[in-house]
Amino acid sequence: MTITDEITIIANQLANQGKKPTVALLKTKLKAPVPLPTLISILRNWTHDPKLITLTGETKKLVEKNQTLALNSPEIEMMIAKAIATALEPIETELAELKALIISLKKI
Repeated sequence: MTITDEITIIANQLANQGKKPTVALLKTKLKAPVPLPTLISILRNWTHDPKLITLTGETKKLVEKNQTLALNSPEIEMMIAKAIATALEPIETELAELKALIISLKKI
C-alpha cells in the first residue's frame, strides 16, 4: 500500500465517523512517519469516498505488482545509481582533500 492509499483510506474512515480529517489526526493514525509536506499535499487533494475504507484483494495485488515492477525497473535502478553517484561526489572530494591534508601534516 502506498502512502497516498493509506492516507486516503484513513481520511475516508475518519470522515465516515463524522470526524474532519486533519493533519494532526492523520499523523496519529499512520503506520509510519510521513513528511509533513507530503501529508498536507495528499490531504489537500483528497475527496471523500465513503466506500474506500480498505483496499480490495484485487487492488492490493495490482499495487503490489506495480511496486515490484517499479523496484525491478532498469530505469529506476539507473536513476538510483546516478542519484547516489551525485550525492557521493562532494563526499569523495572532501575525503581526497582530507587525505592530502593528513599527508602534508605528516611531513611537518
